[in-house]
Amino acid sequence: MKQTLLVKHAVGGRMFIDSDKQAVPYSVVQHGEGWKFTVSIPWSGAIEELLACKNELNVFIFQEFDDQPTLKTWYYVKDGSVEYDSDQASLTIIADSRIEYYPHLYSS
Repeated sequence: MKQTLLVKHAVGGRMFIDSDKQAVPYSVVQHGEGWKFTVSIPWSGAIEELLACKNELNVFIFQEFDDQPTLKTWYYVKDGSVEYDSDQASLTIIADSRIEYYPHLYSS
């Protein structure tokens, strides 16, 4: 299985993180009623811009399988916490809710 993490600006659609194009270690774990993403990524202008619109982020996990359709999970950040730890070069995103879906079920 191949898994990809995407972090996008929900309003403008700008892509901030795409683990398929930039190899970044990350983890996602259950965190209370939501989910906690931790991404090891160096500070950059893109991270600065991400933090400037931290209340308008969407996070996606795409799971691609050899023997079944791709499963996409869309995480909503809403009022979740988004922080960058410069000492650890680590971005933390807390998502409040999520929706799992198979895109092929919505194609015409």
